[in-house]
Amino acid sequence: MTLATTLSSSPSPYFWLLLHRLPGVTASAVRRLVQSETARPDPGRWLRGPLSRFASAGFSDECISAIAQWQLAGESHLAAQQAQADRQWLAANKAQLLTLDHPDYPALLREITDPPPWLYVRGDPKYLELPQLAIIGSRKSTRQGEGDAAAFASALAGAGFAITSGMAAGIDAAAHRAALAADGATVAVVGTGLDVVYPVGHRDLAEGIARRGALVSELPLGSPPLARHFPSRNRIISGLSVGVLVVEAALRSGSLVTARLALEQNREVFAIPGSIHNPTSKGCNELIRRGATLVQEVQDLLDELQGWSHSTSVPSPPPPELAAAEALVFGAVGFEPTAPELIAEVVAQSLPEVLATLSELELMGLIEHRAGTYQRC
Repeated sequence: MTLATTLSSSPSPYFWLLLHRLPGVTASAVRRLVQSETARPDPGRWLRGPLSRFASAGFSDECISAIAQWQLAGESHLAAQQAQADRQWLAANKAQLLTLDHPDYPALLREITDPPPWLYVRGDPKYLELPQLAIIGSRKSTRQGEGDAAAFASALAGAGFAITSGMAAGIDAAAHRAALAADGATVAVVGTGLDVVYPVGHRDLAEGIARRGALVSELPLGSPPLARHFPSRNRIISGLSVGVLVVEAALRSGSLVTARLALEQNREVFAIPGSIHNPTSKGCNELIRRGATLVQEVQDLLDELQGWSHSTSVPSPPPPELAAAEALVFGAVGFEPTAPELIAEVVAQSLPEVLATLSELELMGLIEHRAGTYQRC
């Protein structure tokens, strides 16, 4: 049986939860067990059957010993108690477990070489059926980067894409919030159990995503935000998506890991270019140098992803009307940090006059103030 061979319904998740709670169990061993089946995957039958089945699938001695102990102890076994508690939490929080045999398991994710056998979902799993576009980037993002992520997420959500990211600080959070603000769908793949919110300050964001999208994890409930969880999480972000847009990224970052995984999964990779002087742009520039599609506006993405979205074009907002003095000062502000003294010299105005105009332009969202300098958004 292949991973893509599924039936139209799925049994109770209890034995899947029990299997996940056994010490030493690995996703790769479970996938081998599923692939060896000629009928519906049935963890209840596996767990009650001979231990040789698990040995031939590559389960560890620790896990096989735990299965033997469960066969003797039954519901008093710790893993069984944890599975019962997991089932109760899922029911109380409108969440569910999607396994490889479940009809709602995302088709694109099932196609990757290492799909998670367990997918915990809080929210409506139907959102996972929408075409998803991942928007990812630096946790230590700039205001410009967050603005770009929000603008792209809002427009793409309006074009029918679910915006997928990792609910991290910075670019991820900006993309999720913009999708929600646009009344669009968004999916967060987290590196913890679904009952653990990380970062802690994103609790309200997590609730919003659960209402208008889905929170997704391959980890059992209670799993903390350990460093080793996040690289594995990244393959799910790219695996769920038809493409990945990197907004800002350093040369050594999780975003570049996700982009590499996306290429391995035959997904489209897009990157927004940035200044060669900006550390958070170096990763994007390197991706473009290696062949990622350079993106300057939403239409660039829609052109590449024709057939996936509900819209073929996104209207551009009209530019604000500027007074003559505002247009003069705005014309002297570059896309790189520009000192106000230099702007005053270029436009032949006093520094106080220029600073007042710069403040007006900043309120319009046309420029941003950073470390005593100004630059265009």
